[in-house]
Amino acid sequence: MVATDSEAGLDACFPASAPRVADIRRAVAGLAARCGAAQAILVRIGLAVSEAATNVVMHAYREPGPLHGLIHVKATCRDQLLDVCVRDSGVGMSPRIDSPGLGLGISLMAHEADELEIRLCDEGGTEVHLRFALA
Repeated sequence: MVATDSEAGLDACFPASAPRVADIRRAVAGLAARCGAAQAILVRIGLAVSEAATNVVMHAYREPGPLHGLIHVKATCRDQLLDVCVRDSGVGMSPRIDSPGLGLGISLMAHEADELEIRLCDEGGTEVHLRFALA
């Protein structure tokens, strides 16, 4: 992992592997806790961020490439809001016939976050933006 972490933000790249999902969840939840998030909000953050990272692990990288297997996580905390961006450089959102998931990930993220936005990146990959009110 390459990361910078401060009282107000996190900017890190993680390998896109299942064991690293927990590291991503802990890093973002740690930032939220330092910003004053209550336990109930930390649980919501953990669920949504875990789902976003798991989607990268399961769906983003189907073909080898120069950025294959990276999850870029940015999180900032200001004015009692936590903004999280989980980004990959994979194939983008496309159907996967052999998908091992139940297809509930986006619904779960939308339920747990106060705001959810999913963007397809021009240069490839997907960005998932999550916003949480900490107060």
